[in-house]
Amino acid sequence: MAVESAEVCIIGGGCMGASTAYHLARLGIRDIVVIEREAQLATGSTGRNAGGVRHQFSDPANIALSIESIALLERFEAETGTPIDFWQDGYLFLLSSEASEAAFRANVSLQRTAGVEVEWLDAGEAARRVPGLVVDGVRAATFCARDGIADPNGVTMGFAKAAQAAGVRVMRDTEVTGIDIEGGRVTGVVTSRGRISTPMIVNAAGPWARQIGAMAGVTVPIDPLRRHIFIAQPEKGASWDAPVHRGKVPESRLMVIDFETSFYFHREGAGLLFGMGDPAEASGFDTTVRWDFLPQVTEVAMTRLPALGDAAITHAWAGLYEMTPDHNPIIGPAGDVAGVFTIAGFSGHGFMHAPAAGRALADVIAGRDPKLNLSPFAHARFAAGRAGGEQNVV
Repeated sequence: MAVESAEVCIIGGGCMGASTAYHLARLGIRDIVVIEREAQLATGSTGRNAGGVRHQFSDPANIALSIESIALLERFEAETGTPIDFWQDGYLFLLSSEASEAAFRANVSLQRTAGVEVEWLDAGEAARRVPGLVVDGVRAATFCARDGIADPNGVTMGFAKAAQAAGVRVMRDTEVTGIDIEGGRVTGVVTSRGRISTPMIVNAAGPWARQIGAMAGVTVPIDPLRRHIFIAQPEKGASWDAPVHRGKVPESRLMVIDFETSFYFHREGAGLLFGMGDPAEASGFDTTVRWDFLPQVTEVAMTRLPALGDAAITHAWAGLYEMTPDHNPIIGPAGDVAGVFTIAGFSGHGFMHAPAAGRALADVIAGRDPKLNLSPFAHARFAAGRAGGEQNVV
C-alpha cells in the first residue's frame, strides 16, 4: 500500500502504536498511518510478553496508568467491539526481605490512597491461596484481586481494527529507513515503500525506539533487554487439571511473583507459564532462547513450586524489555525537534499500560489536557537529572 502523506505517522504496530492510533481516531484525527516493519502487528515485544496487568506499582503515576488501563480492559469489548481473553484472578507478590517488606508497605499505602484495594497477607495466608506454593523464608505478601492476565494480541488487534474502521491506515511489512527534518521540525518519513510527507511522528518502536529517535536527531535512552518465558506441563501432552496433579499448582490464572528473585508463574491453559530475570543479562536484540539459563530458573522455581521439578518444558521463547534508566516510560514530546513524540520505554510493563498511555498521548497530540501527571514520563527528565522511577519491575 503506497501512502504519500499523513497528518500523523505512528512508527510501530504493537500495543502502544495501536492504542495511540485508536485514541487519536476517537478525537477525530484520522489521517493517520501506522507503519509496522513485520508482516503482522503485535509480533515484537507485545506478542512475546506474559500478558500480566496489575495495579501494584511503586510510582503514583504508574498506579494511575494502571487504574485507567485496567478499567478500559474491563469494558474493552463494549468500547472497541472486540472481545478479549481477560482473567482477573489477581497478582500475589511474595516478600522475603526486610527491605522489600518496608518498601511494599509504602507501596500499598500509595495504592490504597489511590482507591486500589490491596490486601496485606502473612506467609500462611499466601500459601493457603496458592495450591502447591512453598513459602519458606517469606515474610509477607500483597494481593490485588483486580489484577490479572489479558491477551496482548487480542488487545492490540482490537485497538487496530477499531482504528482502521475509523479510517486509520496500516502499512505492514514496511521498514522506516529515515526521518526528514527541515527547520527543526519533522517533514516526512522515508520507508522501504517510499516517502510519506508528515508533520508529526509517534515513536512507538519499543526496544528499537532509540534507533528511530536517532533518525530524527533525538537521543532516546532506551535499551533492549532479553527476558525468557517457559511453558511447562506435568508431562508432554498432560494437563495440570488431571486428578493426579490436583493441588500441585493453582487452578486459576493467579499471577505469583517472588519479588526477591523475580521468578513468576501463572496457569496458561493446560500448562504453567513461568519466567525469571537474569541479573547478568546484557543489553542486546538477541531473542534466541538461552537453554543454559533454564537450570538457574528451575532451581529457584522448585523452591517455590516443587511441581515444576519434574515438569516437561513444552514451549519457550524470549522477548525484549525496553528499558529506560529509571524504569519509567517516555510519553510525550521528545527532544528539540518539533513534531516528534515518543511512547516507549515501559521497562516490562508496557502492555498493561497501553490503554491509558495511548489515550494520554493522543490528548497531548491533540492539544488537550491528558488529565494525568505525565511529568514522571517526560523525555526532558533525563537531561534534568530528576530522581525517582519505578521500583516494582519484574
